[in-house]
Amino acid sequence: MNARIDEPAARRAYYDRIAGHSLKPLWEVLAALVPAQPATDAVPALWRWADVHPFITESGSLITAREAERRVLILENPGLPGQSTTTSTMYAGLQLILPGEVAPAHRHTQSALRFVVDGEGAYTAVDGERVTMAPGDFIITPMWTWHDHGNPGDEPVTWLDGLDIAVVRMLGAQFRENHGHEAQPVSRPEGDAAARYGSGMLPVDYAPRNGVTPVFSYPYRRSRAALARMADGPRHRCHGIKMRYVNPATGGAPIATIGAFLQWLPAGFAGAPYRSTDGTVFTVVEGSARVELDDRSFDVGPKDTFVIPSWHRHRLHAREDTVLFSFSDRPIQQALHLWREHEEA
Repeated sequence: MNARIDEPAARRAYYDRIAGHSLKPLWEVLAALVPAQPATDAVPALWRWADVHPFITESGSLITAREAERRVLILENPGLPGQSTTTSTMYAGLQLILPGEVAPAHRHTQSALRFVVDGEGAYTAVDGERVTMAPGDFIITPMWTWHDHGNPGDEPVTWLDGLDIAVVRMLGAQFRENHGHEAQPVSRPEGDAAARYGSGMLPVDYAPRNGVTPVFSYPYRRSRAALARMADGPRHRCHGIKMRYVNPATGGAPIATIGAFLQWLPAGFAGAPYRSTDGTVFTVVEGSARVELDDRSFDVGPKDTFVIPSWHRHRLHAREDTVLFSFSDRPIQQALHLWREHEEA
């Protein structure tokens, strides 16, 4: 009679031997690699403005914008320590620029958005054109475009940065170049891009370039007015009135890798449960609401930022008229036919 083999011990010994040849058994990790539904280490998280604002202010006394290059506090997801990401693919941070400062010009293959949270009078310059920043403005710096920030005003300005750093890192396509001058030369008057490309017309010889929007500033006053005009119209049962920012030349996302949205929840709105595969970063622009998840809930107010990871069921309840800005990797998922959503009855 053959002696019974100790299968667990034999397998461990086998795994140890093949590890020396950089081999790993798929059957030991298959369930984690190909799960039945999305699984992410990212967790729902909330950064209250009242908690983080003192730290943002303090950073201004510890390091200059020139020294830091970008004075930003990363909103690092508690489930992803050390990875400098807010969802599994998106980076978010709060950037401060003080009066008289300039954050030096550079460019990189990562695409970025800015959403102004607090203060006004600073500017972002993109490829030779400056735009003055006001609270609620949505501004983008497409990949490989020169950009710098300055504050000729008399008050500190803070904005939310959103970048596709994790996506570009995963693809091994990170590149950066410094401009050589602290502020890039201004070659076009402010408002030039909006006049050429954002008025429902395009120059007769315009040709789309790499899917990048030719308009890089979306003023909040205009976006908010659009939401207000739709207040008496139909409302989505989960989102209230939700609009996506678009490239006016193509109708697609302003950034190929990042989708951005603005939504209005009327006072008393109680959204139906919802989930989607794009982990999403939200910032409260106006009002207050309650965010309910399966295992927790939290109240949010003006300038608070929170994140809902991929496929996490949640509901939005507005205590008063509330406006939310949000961004995610939805354009990537849609381009790859991976994006899914689910609305519960």
